[in-house]
Amino acid sequence: MLIARAPVRVSFFGGGTDLAAYYERYGGAVLSTTIDKYVYVHLNTNARDALQITSSDYRTFYRHTPGEPLLWDGDLSLPRAVLQQFGVEHSVSIFLASEAPPGTGLGSSSAVTVALIKGISAACGLNLSKAQVAELACYIEIEKLGKPIGMQDQYAAAFGGLNWITFSASGITVQPMDIPWHVLSRLESNLLLMFTGATHDSAHILAQQTKATKISKSIVVEALQAVYELALQARTYLQRGEVDRFGALLDVAWQHKKKFAPGVSNEYIDHCYAVARNNGALGGKIAGAGGGGFLLLYCEEGALDRVDQALTREGLRRMDFRFESDGSRVLFNAGLRLKHNPKWQAHSLQKTRSLNGHREPATRLA
Repeated sequence: MLIARAPVRVSFFGGGTDLAAYYERYGGAVLSTTIDKYVYVHLNTNARDALQITSSDYRTFYRHTPGEPLLWDGDLSLPRAVLQQFGVEHSVSIFLASEAPPGTGLGSSSAVTVALIKGISAACGLNLSKAQVAELACYIEIEKLGKPIGMQDQYAAAFGGLNWITFSASGITVQPMDIPWHVLSRLESNLLLMFTGATHDSAHILAQQTKATKISKSIVVEALQAVYELALQARTYLQRGEVDRFGALLDVAWQHKKKFAPGVSNEYIDHCYAVARNNGALGGKIAGAGGGGFLLLYCEEGALDRVDQALTREGLRRMDFRFESDGSRVLFNAGLRLKHNPKWQAHSLQKTRSLNGHREPATRLA
């Protein structure tokens, strides 16, 4: 038996600039942190020759018939694509569970991919670096499955922590933010995550944003450029310990984000955000692509409970969290070993660098 996990993330600034349609032309950057809500992957061998996958989040089950090609369409396509990548197609049972509901803007889908790659590679005796795990997760989700998504979630889940992540045609860098603990503590204690009760289809919103960027639709490109500049400004505020200015800047970024694509916000989200602002929230945004999920808010000193109570009366539910810095990891391995096809693994990593324009593997700066 082997148990692996990967954290979900909260993205503060720069979301949307991690889409290839934007960063390959203009360069992108994201300031985000992982939190102590995880996706768990439980691997075990089974007495039969079959491959079985169970997902508690989607309340579904898949069984692969031995001898037939392992395809990645339909239910549970993501874990099937990961397993096919490693050539692991029989005699294993997988159980997936997440502490964050899918489709709520915390990057849980990419955390699933990262946790699966971490667990399966370890079971296969492969020692992949955090950058390699993130690269492979991007390849499987974006190239193999054709998802119109960005690359911040995979890198956040693989590395963990509060990071400044930059994206360009020449490569990706992950730089941990060197922030005094008392500044981090104040930031963490003034943040609020409220679940709106609705999930969203991020792929649909991001596909519209990508299309608008490719045709250089001015309002979208200008909004993305503004968000990039705000990310730089927010990083400076945090480095100076100016946490309230950092929180207030979230409001400016949110106004730009609503221009990315139709459906990023709606009447209910706008109402709840106004309620939060009227009760002491300095800034905030919908987590992830938008359209539902969690509302992230930064509250002025002493106002967090007041904002919480006001939004609870509107039907939202609070989720407590802490920052985390571990990233993906294997929690337990009782000696599980899986047979894999080495040719699939070597092929995938070479292709990932080529498809994403990496001249060198992504690096973590000291």
